[in-house]
Amino acid sequence: MTRVGSPVDQDVRTRWWSLPRVVDPRVVALAWASFVVEVVLIGTGGLVRLTASGLGCPTWPRCTADSLVSTPEMGVHGVIEFGNRLLTFVLVIVAIAMFLAVVRMRRTRPELFWLAFAQGAAIPVQAVIGGLSVLTNLNPYVVGLHFVVSTLLVSITATLVYRAMNGPRTARHTVPGWYRGVVRGTIAATAVTVLIGILTTGSGPHAGADEAVDGGRLHRTGLDPAILQHVHAVPAYVLFALTLVLVVGAVRLQLSSRWALVLLVVEFVQIAVGLTQARMHLPVGLVGTHMVLAGLLVGAVTVVARSTRASAGREAAREPLPRP
Repeated sequence: MTRVGSPVDQDVRTRWWSLPRVVDPRVVALAWASFVVEVVLIGTGGLVRLTASGLGCPTWPRCTADSLVSTPEMGVHGVIEFGNRLLTFVLVIVAIAMFLAVVRMRRTRPELFWLAFAQGAAIPVQAVIGGLSVLTNLNPYVVGLHFVVSTLLVSITATLVYRAMNGPRTARHTVPGWYRGVVRGTIAATAVTVLIGILTTGSGPHAGADEAVDGGRLHRTGLDPAILQHVHAVPAYVLFALTLVLVVGAVRLQLSSRWALVLLVVEFVQIAVGLTQARMHLPVGLVGTHMVLAGLLVGAVTVVARSTRASAGREAAREPLPRP
């Protein structure tokens, strides 16, 4: 005689053992986990650089020519660098879980499917660039490219969170044309600020490795860091001014100013940290904080840009395409 499960049993099996067909709390939680891990990796990557542990594992993909892991002889630098590499596997696990969580929604919520796919596809690219930075003895331009990819992943995962919580975008704009123009200017100012910030860091004192470890050769851009600090400040102030316009404009238009205010707060703290670190000769803690805030800045700008169009709501879904 076949036992028929109770409705409660079936609900439990559906909820915990089958992949989601709609956006549920698991999907939202994994989207947030994806974003948080990306920001944390910016922080740990900064820790590697700021503690001169960039060559704690002197080769890649192994830690040494003879070992996959750090050895006691490599000291704290080896532990820090290898620990940062291990966090990549945490990111991979989260990305796989995120992809599996939306794979059954590829027809009804294709934007979630492709965002999760893009996140997973970018991870090996990021890992290879990280390996190249080691193999090129921490060339500042390769290290900078690694940071650029990290910020792109932050933007992807921020979009993933926004779409998971608010649903797919619609064709209807929620703001007038001039406001969208200011948002585009904000995006451009953010990109310029981050890129010049990368060059500034690449010309400063934090090379990412001890001179003794690398035979006395520091890897710098050769650019004047004092001049770059002032150049870096210009787009940062432009960005702050544009964000003020967004906040005031949202209030005047009686629109939600929540995300513009979040962006403004992040920028205010970022500018305060940047000015303080410059006056205190770039202490490690403040430089690391500045790097993490750059990731949060990119995430906030991304959400501001996404919010200029109406969303259909979390429960909304496209009609599934007919099977061939």
